[in-house]
This record gives sequence, C-alpha cells and structure tokens, in this order.
Amino acid sequence: MNKWLYRASIALVIIGLAVSVYMTIYKISGNDGMCLGSGDCSTVNASRFSEVNGIPVAVFGIVGYVAILLVHLFENRNEFFRTNGTLLIFGMSLTGFLFTLWLIYVELVLLQAICPFCVTSQVAMTIIFIIAVTRLFRNQD
Repeated sequence: MNKWLYRASIALVIIGLAVSVYMTIYKISGNDGMCLGSGDCSTVNASRFSEVNGIPVAVFGIVGYVAILLVHLFENRNEFFRTNGTLLIFGMSLTGFLFTLWLIYVELVLLQAICPFCVTSQVAMTIIFIIAVTRLFRNQD
C-alpha cells in the first residue's frame, strides 16, 4: 500500500467530514453568519436541493466520509478490510463522486450560485475518488 496515497486520502476525508459537519450545523441553525465569502452559500443552503426527504445533503456527506474513514482505519487491522478495503473505498468514493457531479450541476446550472464550502467538499471527494482509482489499479499489480 502506498502510504502517501493512504495518508492523503485520510486527510481529504477529514477535511470533507469537517466541512459536512459545519454545513449540517449551518443548515440546522439557519445562521447566515456562518456563510463566509459570497452570499451564495445562503442561496444553496436555502434551496430545495439542500435536502433529500427532509434530510440535509450535508448529513449524507457526513455518513459517506465517516464510512470511508472507517474503512481506511480498519484496512490494516482486519483481514476482510485488508483484502477488500481498497475496493470498498473505490465504491464509496465513486458514489460520492457521482453525487458530487450532480451537486455541481445543481449549483452551476440550476441555482447559479457557488457555495465555497460545497466546493471544498466537492474537490475533496473528487481527489479522494482519484486516489481510490489509483490505489485500486496499483493493488491489481
């Protein structure tokens, strides 16, 4: 296992998790003072796309990032995860990346507003996915 890729992925997961927690608090509290930079995060946060069946989108980010983090942490401690961890992370990050593409479309095309926090999470998930693909192909050797 390439330790640099492993550590980079964990760091990005932690960044994504922190942003998701922050955005969940922002969504629940409705405190527009938490929106730093442009006012576009208020636009995104108040849109109908900020929830799925009443659950803030950021909560899905928390669940996804925690799941990826847990697989990373168990990857060297458990035979199942040692064997399947890279593939599990690939699958979860692929799902997150596809959802990220949808969210980018929503922001750019439908809302025409860019939330800096959302972009941070989107970049983190995209790089996590790229690292997961790289790790998957390196494990095939």
